[in-house]
Amino acid sequence: MILDLLFERNKSKDEAKRRLTLVLAYERKGLPPNFVERLIDDLVYVFSKYSQFDVNRIEVDIKKEREGFEELWISIPFKQ
Repeated sequence: MILDLLFERNKSKDEAKRRLTLVLAYERKGLPPNFVERLIDDLVYVFSKYSQFDVNRIEVDIKKEREGFEELWISIPFKQ
């Protein structure tokens, strides 16, 4: 039980760090704070026309890559 609570705290801490990193990346790029949510809504709208895709599991992220470059990462999984 205590181990579960510690794991949850670490998980929450990691998620908060990831979100803060995204917010900072948005600010550096001049993107609105709700950029990811709007982009996901648009992707769900477009890809829901195709039954092959699992639009409930679409993920969008800004990832820091080598040499300080950042990239927009989008995952649109196929249905199983």
